[in-house]
Amino acid sequence: MNNANRQAAARKKLTAFLLSFTLVGSLTAMSGPVPTKVFADEHAAAAEQPDVTDSADSPGAEVNVLPAGASDADVQAFAAAAGSHDANFSPETLQFLKANTGLDGEQWDNIMKLVNKPEQDDLNWTKYYGYCEDIGDDRGYTIGIFGATTGGPNDEGPDGPDLFKEYDRAKGASNPSVEGALKRLGINGKMKNGILVISDSKSKFVSKINSLQNDAAWREAMWRTFYNVYIKYSVEQARKRGFTSALTIGSFVDTALNQGATGDSGSLEGILSRSGSSKDEKTFMTKFYAERTKIVDTHDYNQPPNGKNRVKQWSTLLNMGETDLKDADAAIKKVTDWELK
Repeated sequence: MNNANRQAAARKKLTAFLLSFTLVGSLTAMSGPVPTKVFADEHAAAAEQPDVTDSADSPGAEVNVLPAGASDADVQAFAAAAGSHDANFSPETLQFLKANTGLDGEQWDNIMKLVNKPEQDDLNWTKYYGYCEDIGDDRGYTIGIFGATTGGPNDEGPDGPDLFKEYDRAKGASNPSVEGALKRLGINGKMKNGILVISDSKSKFVSKINSLQNDAAWREAMWRTFYNVYIKYSVEQARKRGFTSALTIGSFVDTALNQGATGDSGSLEGILSRSGSSKDEKTFMTKFYAERTKIVDTHDYNQPPNGKNRVKQWSTLLNMGETDLKDADAAIKKVTDWELK
């Protein structure tokens, strides 16, 4: 079965699932604030419901559907429980990623699982849109699904300000700004020498970001910033070398967000410069992984041996032939089955 047919079949199964099952109880609590590192699982509400009978297998059984007033986030969470990769993205984000990277929802879902394992020790990456924590790395607060930072001594050019500006844009500002976003959110802070300095207490700021978990504009801003800062450069570098596979693009994105897209020898740019010029993708990427492995546990990139295991996820998938990251659920589970130190 080709990819188009597989996707069509998956959509039919998802539609049947949504028509045959009900989400019992209110889902609105999912959108509320949550404490740091303890997030409401978008899938849990559906997973914890009692079993119900599929009307197709039981003539006369009542057919239930989601409540008419269910939010987009609730619909996506319920659909995700059916196993749809696309359900983890808004339609707008899916269209944007496909147009700009050539990869679909299944491929990006798998990339994000591989990224989030060494970041949060969790494959359920969608729980972290509202993540916010000061992890003590002198980069300020770390925020969201790709770890945007507000900046500090170890990060004088943070991407957190770009995220807030994109949020202001997504909310309809004619002249988007960091200050505009902070005002919308009721956060006290200001830009100082390129760093976003938050004057609110840690608990208040963290709570404000936690509360954005299911904010559609925040999620859109998160993906636009992620693309502008890390994904765009990664895709360009892959295509420049004639590579378009999801595994290569994902490997570059993971390196960029973990070690920086451009700059010193440890950045994606630096590692690419030492990875040779082979036009054969497997040969090039084998060298790339070897070069990254040498430095991935240095310069506060990762705590050893997490960095080496992080790279091994991608290199193992390459050796398994899982370069398109399609129908790869079992392979993803296998390569992420390691202990985060």
